[in-house]
Amino acid sequence: MRGGPGAKRKGYFLRAETTFGFAEVVSGMPGYWSEDLSAVSHGEGFLVILRSMFSEPGLYLMDEPEAALSFGSCLRLVALMHELGRSGAQVICATHSPILASTPGADIIEVGDFGFRHVQWHDLDIVDHWRRYLSEPAAYLRHLIEPNP
Repeated sequence: MRGGPGAKRKGYFLRAETTFGFAEVVSGMPGYWSEDLSAVSHGEGFLVILRSMFSEPGLYLMDEPEAALSFGSCLRLVALMHELGRSGAQVICATHSPILASTPGADIIEVGDFGFRHVQWHDLDIVDHWRRYLSEPAAYLRHLIEPNP
C-alpha cells in the first residue's frame, strides 16, 4: 500500500504488542499523528493512533486492540469501526472482546476447536462466558483461588 498505483489507498495494521515501539519512531512524521504519545496513558495513546490512522475508507487490520483500552475506550473503538464500515472501509479485527464484537453490522467469524463459523454476537462463546462470570464471579474463581481457612 506504500508505492505504485495503489499508493492513494488508505490502510493500517494495529498489533497491540508492538504498537508503541513503532509509534515512538513515527510520531510527528508526515502522515502519522502529531501528538506526543509519551505524554498520555497507554490507552489514550492507542486512541490517538486509531483516530489518526483509521480515518477514511481503506483496509484496516487489528490484532487484539482491546489490550490497552478501557471499557469506555472500547466503546469509542466500536463507534469508530462502525463509522469506517459505513464509509466503505473494511475492518478486520481479531479480538477476545465481546464489546468490540458487538460492532453493529459486523460479520462475526468465531474461531475455535471446531474450526471457524459465522455467528451472531449473542451466540458467541466469549459473550456467554462473560455473562456468566459477571453474573457470578465465584463460580469461576472457585477453580482458581483457594478459599480462606
